[in-house]
Amino acid sequence: MIKLLTPYPALLTTENNEKMVVVADLHIGWEVSLAEEGVHVPSQTAKLQRKLSEIIKKVKPQKILFLGDIKHTIAKAEVEEWRDVPQLFESIAEDVDEIMVIPGNHDGNLEPLLPENVKILPITGIKVGDTGFFHGHTWPSPELLACKNLVIGHLHPVVVFRDPLGFRITTQVWIEAKCDGLELARALLRRLRIKIEKGIAKTFKEKFGAIPRVDKLFIMPAFNDFLGGQPMNMGSVCKEEKYRDFIGPIMRSGAVNVREAEAYMLDGTYLGRIDQLRMLT
Repeated sequence: MIKLLTPYPALLTTENNEKMVVVADLHIGWEVSLAEEGVHVPSQTAKLQRKLSEIIKKVKPQKILFLGDIKHTIAKAEVEEWRDVPQLFESIAEDVDEIMVIPGNHDGNLEPLLPENVKILPITGIKVGDTGFFHGHTWPSPELLACKNLVIGHLHPVVVFRDPLGFRITTQVWIEAKCDGLELARALLRRLRIKIEKGIAKTFKEKFGAIPRVDKLFIMPAFNDFLGGQPMNMGSVCKEEKYRDFIGPIMRSGAVNVREAEAYMLDGTYLGRIDQLRMLT
């Protein structure tokens, strides 16, 4: 079961009576990159820490899963990240039984920054019940395609509105999209250069021992609301360019129905389908 933890950019899943909170895309240290470009803003780490503490206090989960991009610099760690990343994890260590991290594309050299009690999981993701979790910048483990639901971060989804005077308003959103499990399996088999001889499902089962069952894809908003995002309702909807504006192999696979995906604000308000929201830009 997946439940949005409104009004936070976090979700809750329960398996075997254990609650697990999931958050994605903290990008600790992003302010350093801005400072290098001449834009100076205060550190957002304390704000992220307070928000996490609020969620944990309300939900009382046994576990918390960070779905990638804990820090911002990709291949190294800035001085601020050496200070702020351990501080954030230590602040919640006594409030949950288990802390897990699935690394994202910004998490190079992350391990030395983490306290010993934090468990680093494979970048290909994990399966919890009938839901697969991974960051979204790379292909998941084939066994995750046997889940009904997939949950990713990475995109920082937002919706852009334009008022009659031309002013743009951007809001963070959750995205719920239909995902064709067989088409996703076909794309993964093609990626692995595996010839499809007996049909997609049979070939996939023979190679990986699993039948592709994915039906839905959930895209999480960034936990750090100071970041920019991927405008889900902007860009061409022409067939030949349909996936050019979206990043990550899942979105490029052609298996995700982006046009009919549904967007929800952080407070749970239903905004509509992406193809409808495109008309508001």
